[in-house]
Amino acid sequence: MKELIVRGISGAIYVMLLIGSLYAQDALTALLAVFGIVSLAELSKLIRLRSFVQYIIFLLLYSGFWYFSVKNEHVAISDEAIKVLLVVTIFVNLILTKDLFTSKRIPLFNSKKFIVSTFYLTSGFIFLLLIANHAIDSTESQFRPLLLLGGLILVWVNDSAAYFVGKNFGKQKLFPSVSPKKTVEGFLGGLFFACISSYFIATYTNTLGSTSWLILAIIVSVFGTLGDLIESKFKRQAGVKDSGVIMPGHGGLLDRLDSIIFAAPFIYLFLRILSYVS
Repeated sequence: MKELIVRGISGAIYVMLLIGSLYAQDALTALLAVFGIVSLAELSKLIRLRSFVQYIIFLLLYSGFWYFSVKNEHVAISDEAIKVLLVVTIFVNLILTKDLFTSKRIPLFNSKKFIVSTFYLTSGFIFLLLIANHAIDSTESQFRPLLLLGGLILVWVNDSAAYFVGKNFGKQKLFPSVSPKKTVEGFLGGLFFACISSYFIATYTNTLGSTSWLILAIIVSVFGTLGDLIESKFKRQAGVKDSGVIMPGHGGLLDRLDSIIFAAPFIYLFLRILSYVS
């Protein structure tokens, strides 16, 4: 009972910090930066990256994209830089997905550790920032935090539903070598309830249409689950249960953000496609 209370309190603080920061652009920018640094420290420990270079890269890239793409969004070169980062990030994420399915261990030679820390984690936080500052057309306000909130809600619904459906009805293991508790039934349950919740997100956020949010629900469920599995494989290789201890009852911050970090570039890609066709 005590553990459940501690878990509830730390989870509530985490959610309140995220939702509270959505009311101010600078607050959200700062919170994502802090979350990014903490998550990077946890990832560095998992992959045994004993260096400070990854933190310098994070600060330079995060602050650079914030300044040129958010603070001064009319700088033409920023859009080209975003496209390059998007292509490289998605390519690296697909390589990690391939390693998840084809390798007993994700290869982590020294140069790949920096590739992972930069284009798996740092890029993920940059795209979270860009999602919250993305306008579908030029007539809209640039700061649209409800897009990010909707994505987070989809992750929370997917994870919660997958847990409860899998626990009560799960029989077929999804990926037993990496995450023995995940089941196919749990994944389908998470996907189903995420799709249901997408209708309410579309209705009450007044951001995108119901069809767009339905597609985003599928993107979040699929790529969020892959992100969770990839982080689980990093933990299994490191021989630890959690990425950290900063959230009592939950583990590390990376444990809570792994799904949305991995899904973020794919969410942003879909938003960019909507911008072109709308």
